Amino acid sequence: MAIRVSVQADNEDECVEGLARLVDAGFQPVMMPRYMTDGRWMARAVPTAKAPATDDRGPAVAG
Repeated sequence: MAIRVSVQADNEDECVEGLARLVDAGFQPVMMPRYMTDGRWMARAVPTAKAPATDDRGPAVAG
């Protein structure tokens, strides 16, 4: 099973910030922020081989 996550945003700055948060949480970008034809911004990421250690509460994500 492949795991991938996406960021959808109204503008480029929000998309960049969302992708940066994913990187901080142990993901690796696979698609940098792009403007889509339907007027939204999107970026994608996948888990890295060395994801940060987690406990029973799940991954540590800044929020």
